[in-house]
Amino acid sequence: MAEVSLKHIKKIYPLAAEDRRKKKDGQKQHRTGNLQITDEGVVAVQDFNLDIKDREFVVLVGPSGCGKSTTLRMVAGLEEISDGELSIDGRVVNDVAPKDRDIAMVFQSYALYPHMTVRENMAFPLKLKKMDKAEINKRVEEAAEILGITEYLERKPKNLSGGQRQRVAIGRAIVREPKVLLMDEPLSNLDAKLRNQMRAEIIKLRQRINTTFIYVTHDQTEAMTLGDRIVIMKDGVVQQVGTPQEVFDTPANLFVAGFIGVPQMNFFKAELVKNKQQYSVKVGNVSFDVDKERNAKLLKAEVPEQQITLGVRPEHITLKGEAAKMLKGKVEVSEMMGSSVHLHLNFEDRDVIVIVQIVDLEGRSVSSFKSGTEVAFTFPANLMHLFDQDGNNLVKD
Repeated sequence: MAEVSLKHIKKIYPLAAEDRRKKKDGQKQHRTGNLQITDEGVVAVQDFNLDIKDREFVVLVGPSGCGKSTTLRMVAGLEEISDGELSIDGRVVNDVAPKDRDIAMVFQSYALYPHMTVRENMAFPLKLKKMDKAEINKRVEEAAEILGITEYLERKPKNLSGGQRQRVAIGRAIVREPKVLLMDEPLSNLDAKLRNQMRAEIIKLRQRINTTFIYVTHDQTEAMTLGDRIVIMKDGVVQQVGTPQEVFDTPANLFVAGFIGVPQMNFFKAELVKNKQQYSVKVGNVSFDVDKERNAKLLKAEVPEQQITLGVRPEHITLKGEAAKMLKGKVEVSEMMGSSVHLHLNFEDRDVIVIVQIVDLEGRSVSSFKSGTEVAFTFPANLMHLFDQDGNNLVKD
């Protein structure tokens, strides 16, 4: 079993002497992003709570500086935990050295020894443990076969491609048969095609080895394709934890809604109106009745009428529908994406992205969507997302 539990984990970096003096004197101090600054220092990770199941694949995702890599490094033992409790396989490891945690880590840089062959690189951590030579060879051969790098075992890293080097780095980690495998943006140095290939390789890998994965990335596509669950972070704070489908279908707030999904969700200024037992959303001069399920939740929560932000994903907007439910915008940019066209419309001085499938155009050519063309669009009520003025989803599960 390799369960990982993080309870109220916090990481605080002490202020530099100059910043401490400014804080004491009440002067304005340098800030990194929106991280909280306390008397103790800069809070890089705030009250992080997560229970990871045995063999689960959990992805920490968020923009640069959100605290995801810091959290991973605390699990690895490379960063000291300022507060909270970290346990691996039921054992509290806050003060346990990294080498004694039974974890392995794959870094963004491959960190291979250039003077060693692939075989020697993969065998190195086992030699440090003074493992039997026959067992070392057995593990290296098995890992090389899983990763498809057997034919490269006698090569030096300089003679390998980026994708092959990353496979070697992963192989060096899995030969140890760790309880937990940590990956810190391992694909970020690869080109788009190789990233796609390596994502598929990692999915195959997790099906073949008996370990728990904690994976860090800023790429939400990686998070959605790899993770059993996703932890979305911003400014050191967890915004939402859920399956890829959960965070896509029911984002907890505006940040999650805008971060998950490519292209990102469209946002409209709107008004939530209640008429007896039915809520509706008014956008411009058009009203959309809230669907039955969400209407029931709003009624139960007794949500008052208010100004809101309405979110609709580009793939959920259509150019066909009831005339009374159509909004109008002007085409500013038309992007040909192969099987679809991404239309950027100006609606009330906001950019609205609409994905139009070419096969659904009924003979209408793409060239008809020229800049300045007026386009009518609408969306189904059951695919609307309603956010209050604080950015929180109004519809609670």
